[in-house]
Amino acid sequence: MIKLGEIQKLEIIKKVEFGVYLADKETQAADKVLLPAKQVPREAKIGDEIEVFVYRDSKDRLIATTTRPLITLGNVARLRVVQTGQIGAFLDWGLEKDLLLPFKEQKKRVKEGESCLVALYIDKSDRLCATMNVYRYLRQDSPYKKDDRVTGTVYEISDNFGAFVAVDDIYSGLIAKKELYGDIQAGGTVSARVIDVKEDGRLNLSVREKAYLQIEKDAEKILKVIDSYDGALPFTDKASPETIKREMQMSKNEFKRAVGHLLKEKKVIITERAIRKL
Repeated sequence: MIKLGEIQKLEIIKKVEFGVYLADKETQAADKVLLPAKQVPREAKIGDEIEVFVYRDSKDRLIATTTRPLITLGNVARLRVVQTGQIGAFLDWGLEKDLLLPFKEQKKRVKEGESCLVALYIDKSDRLCATMNVYRYLRQDSPYKKDDRVTGTVYEISDNFGAFVAVDDIYSGLIAKKELYGDIQAGGTVSARVIDVKEDGRLNLSVREKAYLQIEKDAEKILKVIDSYDGALPFTDKASPETIKREMQMSKNEFKRAVGHLLKEKKVIITERAIRKL
């Protein structure tokens, strides 16, 4: 059986002026696909097997190519937008015909020249298309373990769950809502620490270091923010969690630990309404 969207070995069963026809040697099925003449190896003959990728041409006919695309069926890759149109965006996937990313499959409107993380699927019309809804296409067999450092693409941010991350653009990861600090945006790249590997293989992530390592970094950040306020931070560790997160990108507990560290080192003092640098 000829498989749309996959790399496969097919047998030459017929030679014509404009190329060769290929079929599945194993199944002996009647369906066949054309490999254009410019793609046919010079010494190829009937009975030879050729490794090809099968997709559809501009007239929706099955066509084979010896060129390896940047993405195959069911997999995920980052592709560049080469054009936008009335039905969606078109992506460069390394083949002559660009790949369609329909509007309904876009998490956000993409623009020409930018890249986006997509998966390849077959739509209801039996055509290959891209989707930015990559969650179910990500693998759960990563080699990572607790405390490993990883990088990935943030492909979705949920108000309920947090930031969904494609680690290495391959594996499924999540930065929980309570772990969201800093400028994390959908489509951006993030560096994180594995804090847990779930039973199903998905990775729980944090952009923060372990508490004892993070205190030093948080303390340095607090001092820099105090400097930006001319030496006096206009709130204390009794401020609301919302204020602390907005101003410092820390949880209240993290802020209090770092302030305590600075107090112990006698780098700050706390007044009724401010934290002052010594």
